[in-house]
Amino acid sequence: MPIPQPVLYPPFNIVRLSHMELNVTDLDWARQFYVDTFGLQVTFEDSNAIYLRAMEERGHHCLILQKSDSPRVNVLGFKLYDEPDLEKAAKWFEEQGLPVSWEERPFMGKILRTRDPMGIPLEFFVRMDLLKPIHQKYKLYHGVRPLRIDHFNMFSPDVDASAAFYAQLGFRVTEYTADEETDRNWAVWMHRKGGVHDIAFTNGTGPRLHHFAFWVANPLHIIDLLDVMSTTGYVECIERGPGRHGISNAFFLYIRDRDGHRTEIYSSDYQTVDPDHEPIRWDLKDPQRQTLWGAPAPRSWFEEGSLFDSVDPRPSTLDAQPIVAP
Repeated sequence: MPIPQPVLYPPFNIVRLSHMELNVTDLDWARQFYVDTFGLQVTFEDSNAIYLRAMEERGHHCLILQKSDSPRVNVLGFKLYDEPDLEKAAKWFEEQGLPVSWEERPFMGKILRTRDPMGIPLEFFVRMDLLKPIHQKYKLYHGVRPLRIDHFNMFSPDVDASAAFYAQLGFRVTEYTADEETDRNWAVWMHRKGGVHDIAFTNGTGPRLHHFAFWVANPLHIIDLLDVMSTTGYVECIERGPGRHGISNAFFLYIRDRDGHRTEIYSSDYQTVDPDHEPIRWDLKDPQRQTLWGAPAPRSWFEEGSLFDSVDPRPSTLDAQPIVAP
């Protein structure tokens, strides 16, 4: 199926992905994992939640860890360009028959809450509290030295439908995986900020969060994190990598926390700013699609993901299988 054409003048202006909120069952363990080991910086915490940012980020937070009895993904957040975009977004989602509500969020003020047609909970905002820069406070750098949140990847039961919906919001396809037997798309990568992706959709039971990713400056920082994790009791949290993706050309590592939430550490992708950037097509059966060096991903990487709050996933409409590691 053809990929959606870019919409260069969308109904409202999304700048980039911004943040997400995760439910975790052990807040103390999550702090040790995401702060002490991974390297995110705490901007606020109490007995119920921890707010975190990466080293280059000026906004108050990119990740909220919320204490809960069951692991879930509460919401994915996106930054809009200016105040009128909030009203434009609310009107547009209402016209699509999707739920719209207004809330006040700590450190953010007024936000718009909605869902996409698959059920993924979304929130949009314009202003977040700004903090002093810390990107040159090098004594704070530790763990993998995460610089900024980079993207979300979701399982979708209908990748073509997900891609078509987000294309209407101005997300442009950079790369995609096609199933040659059905002529349908098995996965798509889409961006707003000029990297390979802000969001991606992978075929599978969904909607579920496959992973969220942080960008790092140097692949050696990933090697350093592996050394630390493997010698401090986190070796079982290492799921896949290190390696280099064929798609995106990025150097990567995938790790998972105690609740199963998957994080990718991501480095060395390429620029996609030009509006006439031509998407790259991959065959689902190409072994270099997953990893440029040819190593297939484990089965867990294709089948396991995090549930969204109050959303029941449904089976994929596309029965197609990539190469899976034995």
